[in-house]
Amino acid sequence: MFNKILIANRGEIALRVLRACRELGIQTVAVHSTADSEAMHVKLADESVCIGPPASRDSYLNIHQIVAACEITGADAIHPGYGFLSENAKFADILEAHNIAFIGPKADHIRIMGDKIEAKRTAMRLGIPVVPGSEGGVTDPDDAKRVAAEIGYPVIIKAAAGGGGRGMKVAKNEGELKTAFQTARSEAGAAFGDDAVYIEKYLAKPRHIEVQVVGDGQGNAIHLGERDCSLQRRHQKVWEEANSPALNSDAREKIGAICSEAVAEMGYSGAGTVEFLYENGEFYFIEMNTRLQVEHPVTEAITGIDLVHEQIRVASGSGLSVQQNEIEFQGHAIECRINAENARTFVPSPGTITHFHTPGGLGVRVDSGVYSGYRIPPYYDSLIGKLIVHGRNRVECLMRLRRALDEFVVDGIDTTLPLFRDLVSDKDIADGKYDIHWLEHYLAND
Repeated sequence: MFNKILIANRGEIALRVLRACRELGIQTVAVHSTADSEAMHVKLADESVCIGPPASRDSYLNIHQIVAACEITGADAIHPGYGFLSENAKFADILEAHNIAFIGPKADHIRIMGDKIEAKRTAMRLGIPVVPGSEGGVTDPDDAKRVAAEIGYPVIIKAAAGGGGRGMKVAKNEGELKTAFQTARSEAGAAFGDDAVYIEKYLAKPRHIEVQVVGDGQGNAIHLGERDCSLQRRHQKVWEEANSPALNSDAREKIGAICSEAVAEMGYSGAGTVEFLYENGEFYFIEMNTRLQVEHPVTEAITGIDLVHEQIRVASGSGLSVQQNEIEFQGHAIECRINAENARTFVPSPGTITHFHTPGGLGVRVDSGVYSGYRIPPYYDSLIGKLIVHGRNRVECLMRLRRALDEFVVDGIDTTLPLFRDLVSDKDIADGKYDIHWLEHYLAND
């Protein structure tokens, strides 16, 4: 096991990792920008190092400074959290060269899954069902027209190196294809420095289902069930739950087994998430995230397995703590992402939190790094906390969530709490009848 772990992140995920390290008896190092000097994880870590000014490129993305912080403090491993450098293969390579353990997968696996075209090829080779589409990148408008005609309209053009909805355009017919194709390439080049795109069949009303996997890098892997992340705004997840209201136990076990067997064959090490669109009883692979997900707590709630513990165990060579036949799924869990944003306009709302009170009681968890008097800086993601609620079934979970949302108080800034108070009382949500477009339609008609 490691002696000291440097946490190369900020906010709630940095505090989440710190708590796991404490439980395992591992010393912690917090790195922070000048804007985060009063952050909770900085206050609670055994050591802290300032790595630069507020801009991410000068601090949390500054590989040289982070490696230097490891050398100064003697940290023998780095946990990257999510975002920032968590899926940066170059970072993983540099850490290996400096004999610092990266608590994540091998750099080669990050590269493969970071390239959406290569990821799809790999998924097909491993027997994971994929969305019909181009076999590789498409650079010529005539080729785009041919591919679209073969798979049938509507189609979606996606950035090969992309994510978060950037470089992604839909064409409902041939007349829309040329503009959508050119726009997607332009956006992809501007956002990722790579204008390669690929084309897939556009599914009209799919759900977004993701399967949590963990591999030990030695050919063994487990799955921890699925999460339903269909409630999204501009391709950004808002509300996640486990298990999905759309799946039965047979479908759950089948797709879980496919994913765990695939990552075992890859020799994958650490936590990962295989993401799908799900429509009419069929799964279609879209990507694999080679890191811990924001929504991992709902999986922890229904399995009782600490995913950060598993990441640390695997990276240290201790292997997995459980086998597949030992995993039991209990009840239902829902996570709401609480952002410092206006609940209607979604305009960011940095500023000072004058009062912060979190809900409690059976089955209620809040992951947050903020506190009363804390100033939300304007430089980073607007996520300030996650409310996770667990119940014996989905009905009880929704009842508990409604109560917890009523107890949650954040004064001084705007938050998305009012949105969730509305959603938890909506009939479609109660019935589990929603897809990836549902929330945007709901917001447009509000």
